[in-house]
Amino acid sequence: MSSLSRRHLFGAAAGLVASAAAPRVFAQAPAAPAAAPAPTGPFVLPPLNYAFNALEPHIDARTMEIHHDRHHAAYIANLNTIAKTNPQLGTSAVTDVLGNLNALNDDIKFAVRNNLGGHANHTMFWSIMGPDGGKPEGEVLAAIDRDLGGLEKFQTDFNAAGGRQFGSGWVFVTIAKEGKLAIETRPNQDTPLMDGKRVLLGNDVWEHAYYLNYQNRRADYLKAWWNTVNWKAIGERYAAAKTGTLGV
Repeated sequence: MSSLSRRHLFGAAAGLVASAAAPRVFAQAPAAPAAAPAPTGPFVLPPLNYAFNALEPHIDARTMEIHHDRHHAAYIANLNTIAKTNPQLGTSAVTDVLGNLNALNDDIKFAVRNNLGGHANHTMFWSIMGPDGGKPEGEVLAAIDRDLGGLEKFQTDFNAAGGRQFGSGWVFVTIAKEGKLAIETRPNQDTPLMDGKRVLLGNDVWEHAYYLNYQNRRADYLKAWWNTVNWKAIGERYAAAKTGTLGV
């Protein structure tokens, strides 16, 4: 073998060794939500106002990504499909449609109940969470003390109601026009909006909301979820409810 060939052989071998010894760099999933896809109808997936990992360790980034970008996005896609042949859905207020489901044709009523209910519930859900959410104060705290027995009792009762909800569903705090609060649960994607009520806050107890981290430990999820609550946003919802301007 010529000296030139030997030099090529040794150089190639040295390159392979260096390549094997070099550390591998793996791409990481983005912490921030990706831009929502362009809407294909009147219903649009609301973007998150915080990164997927902003609620860790209480809710992990992967759960938030799947929950928002797949589950909620599926409700939006289904609604836009229904709206192609029922355009009135896209021009009516969500609260009006959900509050009058019996006015819908039987062939779409069940699908609208599930998908529009899911859209309303999740839109509320994303908006009342965030990092560094503070503590209840002002009128909200006074209402909790007055109607729900104080913050500690309220959280205990709310968690218990969420734990008793069989299968998939939600636990809510409803608010009347005069500001009175009450704890209520609903199965599946049903919402108090269907009864003409308004929602101050609510927690999703479908397994897709917590299963990656908590598995069957719903009680642990319910307890940890309070660390993600944005009380400033809830205070704004309380004020809007009292003036009759609170939507979903």
